[in-house]
Amino acid sequence: MQYFPLFVDTVNLNVLLVGAGDVASRKLALLTRTEANIHVIAPQVNAEVQHYADADRILLSVREVAHADIQNYDLVYLATANDDLNAELATLATARGIWVNAVDNPAFCRFITPSIVDRGRLVVAISTAGAAPVFARTIRSRLEASLPQSLKPLFDFVADRRVEVQQRLDSISTRRLFWERFFDTNGDRFDNRTLEHYQNAFDSLVSRGEILLLDDSTQVDLLPLAAMPLLQRLDWIYSQDKLSTELTELVRRDANRAELPSLSEVSKAYEQGMRLLLIADTSKINQLKAHFPMAKHLRPGAI
Repeated sequence: MQYFPLFVDTVNLNVLLVGAGDVASRKLALLTRTEANIHVIAPQVNAEVQHYADADRILLSVREVAHADIQNYDLVYLATANDDLNAELATLATARGIWVNAVDNPAFCRFITPSIVDRGRLVVAISTAGAAPVFARTIRSRLEASLPQSLKPLFDFVADRRVEVQQRLDSISTRRLFWERFFDTNGDRFDNRTLEHYQNAFDSLVSRGEILLLDDSTQVDLLPLAAMPLLQRLDWIYSQDKLSTELTELVRRDANRAELPSLSEVSKAYEQGMRLLLIADTSKINQLKAHFPMAKHLRPGAI
């Protein structure tokens, strides 16, 4: 991928925005939601930008930008109507080690701002690496419709209780199981039963083992949607060969990985409550199905 997605802590982040027209206003609409210190420089200022200045949310300098301004910032946004000036300042910022975004000019961008779905602590970023921003907005509209506003107070609730969960539950695996139980029962709601679901999630924290089987000839993109959450809850991935790129994108990234073990080792891991994915050729999968009748066989269109 050309652009690697990062989420930056904006506390004490110093941002310079050059320009104060409509494009700059759209950038400020996002930037002012953060904790960043924002300085805007422009010879002319529209009403929206002036509003942010009047509210003391930004520092505003009504003047032409100078080369001396391009220093001591973490990020620089260039949103003037002068493409040549944007390119000149972008080159200068890059030379001085400052990450820069020249609006609508990817060739001079050290970073880009994705399309964003904002649900408070839950933020989803969508990017097409500048190739099709219109389609990114289409994806965003779909996510806006599918992610309820109740996620904002829900994740505030979860954040307020993380320390309590860490104090009550010693191991990382048990804490992960606790949060899985909580979200399984509570879903994406935040209502008068959320606290009850939270308290109930501490009960009977015993992991149920699970065995998933996948034939290495199976086309991963044909697996049913119901397989996706199962792949995201794995503890171990056992395979005869290296995982394909397509499968790597679907499984839990921090799951342990190893070569196929013996049947007795698989049984032991299952009895200990581990969630396992076994990937092998057809003959081996058939052997595993016979030995572990409780296993789920992942196949196109079915589980």
